[in-house]
Amino acid sequence: MQDDNDAEVFDEDAYRQEVLLSAGGIATAQRLDGNVGYLDIRTLHDANVAAPIASAAMTLLAGTDVLIIDLRRCPGGSPLMVAHYCSYLFDDPTHLNDIYDRPGDQTRQFWTAPSVPGTKFGGSKPVYVLTGSATFSGAEELAYDLQCRGRATIVGETTMGGANPGRRYRIGPHLQLSVPQGRAINPVTGTNWEGAGVGPDVDVSAESAFDTACGLALEHVLTLGRDGGRRAVAEDAEAARDRLGAVRR
Repeated sequence: MQDDNDAEVFDEDAYRQEVLLSAGGIATAQRLDGNVGYLDIRTLHDANVAAPIASAAMTLLAGTDVLIIDLRRCPGGSPLMVAHYCSYLFDDPTHLNDIYDRPGDQTRQFWTAPSVPGTKFGGSKPVYVLTGSATFSGAEELAYDLQCRGRATIVGETTMGGANPGRRYRIGPHLQLSVPQGRAINPVTGTNWEGAGVGPDVDVSAESAFDTACGLALEHVLTLGRDGGRRAVAEDAEAARDRLGAVRR
């Protein structure tokens, strides 16, 4: 049993500073050549603190033709932040996940929001999610939620396989034990990714995932035509595809 004297004290001010210093857990939010959006998420911080930063990043990328979400170096985080990101990727309210809490014998549902700050990317344009062996917990949920709804193509490696939330108990001066106290329940599959991980739709090494997804994204952009402003986009996409092909050779 955890002693109250051993309980970790949460410093809200320090946490808010951590979120700001890490740009809300976002390493990169960038429009790549060919009008491809790229979002590299390193942490899914508490949505109550980091949601405005995530909204700014998603609004920046809303006009891109394809979105690549990189979760290869994301160890997880808040399910509320998962729902916040997903809210920009669906047109209608969508049931994403349930989490059953065993001590309270309660189940909490997680849905996309009916409206969001800024501009949505939308529910029809392609999304690619990059995964690796270090993708864990809430990052796995983001990949799994999008995959199960047919909203994203997963590119990379099978993830670590941590779906069931738990609590840490101090059992010694220098040792803590993490004990699962609940489970995630996907409304589509009725199960989760615990132990098995999230399997990719395109199975490549984590190191190759970005180039693979970029190639797929650029091929899609080139199907969208060359009328009006799309001419410059298509030319950029062709040049980017050629550079990518040269690197692969």
